[in-house]
Amino acid sequence: STIELSETKEDLRKIATDLNPVLKYWDPLGLSTSAPWGYSDEATIGWFRHAEIKHGRVAMAAFVGYWVQSNYHWPWSMTLEGTPFPGVDLSPPEQWDVLPFASKLQVVLFVGFLEWYSELTPGDGSDVGQTHYTKGGKPGKYPDFQGGIPHPVPYNLYDPFKYSENVSEEAKARGLLVEINNGRLAMLGIFGFLCEQTIPGSVPALTGVVKPYAGQVMAPFSSDFSIFG
Repeated sequence: STIELSETKEDLRKIATDLNPVLKYWDPLGLSTSAPWGYSDEATIGWFRHAEIKHGRVAMAAFVGYWVQSNYHWPWSMTLEGTPFPGVDLSPPEQWDVLPFASKLQVVLFVGFLEWYSELTPGDGSDVGQTHYTKGGKPGKYPDFQGGIPHPVPYNLYDPFKYSENVSEEAKARGLLVEINNGRLAMLGIFGFLCEQTIPGSVPALTGVVKPYAGQVMAPFSSDFSIFG
């Protein structure tokens, strides 16, 4: 069987059981019927599912990145002036803090562009993009760059090497469940790292594994400026 990502309430219940046969469907806050901005139930479910998939992907990248940059860094210069990349003697949050402000700004602008491009919807002020996930589109699907970027782009953000073209619908459905579960686990994992860093002893399994951090993890530009003086 396949899983349709533009879900109804019954689809949501079925996927919840497939994701976690023990917990099954669990929505104590009633988010699936909260109807933000006057959305229908289907649009609400699409909105929250897309948010979950996106946050899960970011968390998986962050979790893997945390381990990698705790042990390796690029050997070449980071800036034209010859400044090297932050070393592994610093924890990942400390590495971010010592980056030049221009480097941080590049990251934020690039991610902002990806977010803006993903929201483009034909007929809603754009000639490119895809059907929006609150209007029957598939949550988690990223639009192709071809036709939407005014210069050649050899690879798409999603599936750049087109591995999924010959994958069966059943395999894609199972892959979706695996991705959602892995994303949920990664969200807990990356926050586990940050909690242990900022509150030593709060995650006993990570005590002595991650380095303490005295900065502000929720204020990424605190080492550059403060709007509060």
